[in-house]
Amino acid sequence: MQIDLGAERLIAAQKQDERIAVKIKSFVAPSAISEFHTALGQCLNYRVALKLKEPERVLYLAVPLATYKYFFSRQLPQLSIHEYQLKLLVFDPENEVIVQWIN
Repeated sequence: MQIDLGAERLIAAQKQDERIAVKIKSFVAPSAISEFHTALGQCLNYRVALKLKEPERVLYLAVPLATYKYFFSRQLPQLSIHEYQLKLLVFDPENEVIVQWIN
């Protein structure tokens, strides 16, 4: 499975004692809902692939702070996040810091 998409990629990392994988999504396309559909589908597929290769890893979707505030506060993304138990990492791309971990 090809997972390196340039600026949007899947990386392996560690959060305290937890082994994680982070899918970084920039949400730069004109349609946030289309980007969300793509990101959600990729995360679901990556989650299955991780179960096979590295079942101890927990997958997070990393999204920019502005996108989280503008788009992820809406009903459809919130319901989807809950339904699919999607874990989020909200980051500030300007300051290059993680703002929030959402389990």
